[in-house]
Order: sequence, then structure tokens, then C-alpha cells
Amino acid sequence: MKAITFNRLGPPDVLQLTELPVPSAGPGTVRVRVQTAGVMPIDAKVRSGSVPYAQSHPFPIIPGNEFAGIIDEVGDDVSEFVRGDEVIGFTMFGGYAEYVVVSSDQLVRKPAGMPWETAGGFTGNGQGAHMGLEAIRIQPGDTVLIHGAAGGLGTFAVQLALAWGAGRVIGTASEANHDHLQRLGAIPLGYGDGLAARVRAIAPAGVDAALHAGGGDDLALQASVDLVQDLSRIVAMVPSVRAQTLGIRQLTGTRSKERLAELVRIYNEGKVDIHIRKVLPLDQAREAHREIESGHGRGKIVLSV
Repeated sequence: MKAITFNRLGPPDVLQLTELPVPSAGPGTVRVRVQTAGVMPIDAKVRSGSVPYAQSHPFPIIPGNEFAGIIDEVGDDVSEFVRGDEVIGFTMFGGYAEYVVVSSDQLVRKPAGMPWETAGGFTGNGQGAHMGLEAIRIQPGDTVLIHGAAGGLGTFAVQLALAWGAGRVIGTASEANHDHLQRLGAIPLGYGDGLAARVRAIAPAGVDAALHAGGGDDLALQASVDLVQDLSRIVAMVPSVRAQTLGIRQLTGTRSKERLAELVRIYNEGKVDIHIRKVLPLDQAREAHREIESGHGRGKIVLSV
């Protein structure tokens, strides 16, 4: 099978298109013929070594932790799926390949009307947004501040917060993405100096909770501390020294089949969707990682496998 691999930690250039044996499904697992795989910032961090997950994993490593495809082999002790089922799923490694073998509890059925591009980029950011908003304890009527609101995770978080009953969602993004945020139902604001004052012009008493969907921008982190009375209701998706210094929690949580099933239900109700920024062929994974690491752009990048 064709797969993107890397044999050492480093920049996007370490990614290679490789031929590997097709894996087989074992007990409790299924093999999925991958159609699309989402590209996430965590994939680039694993590849670069800035997070530790790859350090205990043998090379070559196949990156990619969200995917969609068609089951083509079912292992023993699996009763809920059959060959031909269209599914979406999650894994720590293995998504950037023609085939991936995963436990059946890492999959749910793909909605019939969901495009493959959407399906491939759905599970990672969706579950991340779900965990982040759960951690900051969104309540009906809350005013919520989401930093990095135009990115793949941020756009999901905006929609999910509104679906859960938030009264107002204020989202930070570059000016080019403000119209996009307004279409999602958020109040857009620019980055940079004076952010807390700009938020208070909209919400004079501050905000109830804040989610940092992107990197650890120091000004944004400080603004959250200035605006949120209860620091336990601020969460950073990406760890940083500054966040730790300010007492901001890093996200912890567990992806699960149940969490993913809830997101699919909300999708089927028409309350969330994802914007696909770009679909690239598998052999352009390097370019996808370069773009992800730029830290700019609206929505998701997906690899077509």
C-alpha cells in the first residue's frame, strides 16, 4: 500500500511516499480502505518532535490521526460492522495511508450525505472542540471567547458552542476571516494589542469562558486571564510556557466512540459543518504540513487517498 512515512523527526521534508505491506485485521479490529485523511497541527508536532508521542514509537511512522473510508476486512469478535460499511474514525498514527487497521471502538458510521472530504477532517477537530468546550463548562446563555476561531478546530468550536446554547461567541481571527466567522454566528475580533478592551466593548463584564483553539499567543492568553473571572474556565488546546505561567489549563481528555457519535448526531441535525480549505493528494503531505505550520488559513486541509 501507499503511505506517507517518516524515519526521523524533523521538518516537513522528512515525510516520504512509501510502499508498505497491507496490514490485516486482527481480533476486535477492522481494516479500513482510507478515502480521505485530515491534516492536523498535532500531526506536524508529532513529526517535528515537539510533542513526545513519536519518541516511543518505532520508525517508520505513518502520521495521521483522523480518517474516513470503507471497511474491507473485519476481524474476529467484531459484530457491529461489516465489509462495505462507510466509517469515520480516529487513531494516533496511521491515517496517511491507503489502509489503516483500528479497533472497532474507534469508528462510527459515516452519515450517508456527508462528503468524503468532510468525513476525513471531522473526527480530530470535532472531538478536540467537544473536549475543550466540555472542559470550560459551557452553559446556556454564556458569552464565550474562542481564540483562533477560523481554524479547523476553532470553526468547529464556534458552531458547537452555539449548538450547546451559548448566548454569544466572540472569535478572534485575522481580518480576512471575519466574514467567515460572522456566517458561523460568531462576533469576530482581530488579534493583537488591546484585545481585552475590544472584547469589553462587546461584553463590558468580560466573558464567562475562553478556549484557545490555536497556538499559545501571549497577548491572547493574557486577555483571557483579564476577561474570565474563573480561571478554571480557560483552556488552551496547545501547551505553552506562558499558559502555564498564567495558570491556564492545558486540555486533557479522551477521544471516544460515544463523543464522536454525539458529534455525528449534531451534524445530522444541521448544527455543525466544517469548511474544507483545501484537498491535496496523498503525495503532497509535505505541502499540507508546511501550510498547517504557517498557523494561518480558514478551515481544514484534507488528503485524498
